[in-house]
Amino acid sequence: MEKILEVKDLNISFHTFGGEVKAIRGVSFDLLKGETLAIVGESGSGKSVTTKSIMRLLPENNSEIKNGQILFDGKDLTKLNDRQMQKIRGKDISMIFQDPMTSLNPTMKIGKQIMEPLLKHQNMTKAAAKERAVELLKLVGIPKPEIRVEQYPHQFSGGMRQRVVIAIALACNPKVLIADEPTTALDVTIQAQILELMKDLQKKIDTSIIFITHDLGVVANVADRVAVMYGGKIVEIGTADEIFYNPKHPYTWGLISSMPDMETEDEELFSIPGTPPDLLDPPKGDAFAPRNPYVMKIDLEQEPPFFKVSDTHYAATWLLHPDAPKVEPPEAVKRRQHQFPGYKEGK
Repeated sequence: MEKILEVKDLNISFHTFGGEVKAIRGVSFDLLKGETLAIVGESGSGKSVTTKSIMRLLPENNSEIKNGQILFDGKDLTKLNDRQMQKIRGKDISMIFQDPMTSLNPTMKIGKQIMEPLLKHQNMTKAAAKERAVELLKLVGIPKPEIRVEQYPHQFSGGMRQRVVIAIALACNPKVLIADEPTTALDVTIQAQILELMKDLQKKIDTSIIFITHDLGVVANVADRVAVMYGGKIVEIGTADEIFYNPKHPYTWGLISSMPDMETEDEELFSIPGTPPDLLDPPKGDAFAPRNPYVMKIDLEQEPPFFKVSDTHYAATWLLHPDAPKVEPPEAVKRRQHQFPGYKEGK
């Protein structure tokens, strides 16, 4: 399949009063045309920094792309100036942010906010842009769009505001849509509706989606591939089936185990012990070693390379080395696999 975006050996640092925070350390991945790639991991793992760097939205005063390439449409986005990036942002690559209320201007009518990228990037007349705004509101499932275009953000519910933000992001039919935890601020019912909407829209407009979340369960039925991030690195990547039904990295096991299920009682809910690494001083060896119940001596001394599990599945853990002891995923992982969409006994 055609690659629409390639991130190669990306290294990003933040310069702070405390020193240099090595936030992203050698991240590489591809995004294929028409696919949904989910990037999952705890807060601080580097998910949002990675995707904001694609949009070149990191603060210029203290962030630095130290190494690597972000290739899109034959261009390396890391080399473009702000004016060149403005032609790409919102037109070819769009972003849906976490909180719709901070993404929308409370003093401007919804219709005008949807029209803005159309007027800027598509050179539409105001009449054509307004007509398109009504179409977009209808596309994202907002009733009576002709009336709603004249209303303000405070007149919409949280779920409806998120639909408006999606409409703005889709206005110019972007080739890449980045969704940064778009359902976190919503309740479970509305969350499910937004996820279903995004699946439906992807089929209709044939865009590629990068979906960022800390919750593996959220992307179980929307992702084609999943990249698991920890300590500023991708530690496992594969198809959704491979990550959910054949996970290989102990961190991925921890993420799956910590998902609540219908049988979980309050006192049984699993959490990964310890805290993420301090990236002011990244640890030697495997960054997950201090939290890894299966830690070996080599984990504390050498960083694991990616081991190939299949043509599409790779994991950076010494447990996959031929000489490593054989370790099975915890029972909690096997139990929760039953709740993933498409689960088959014996899969």
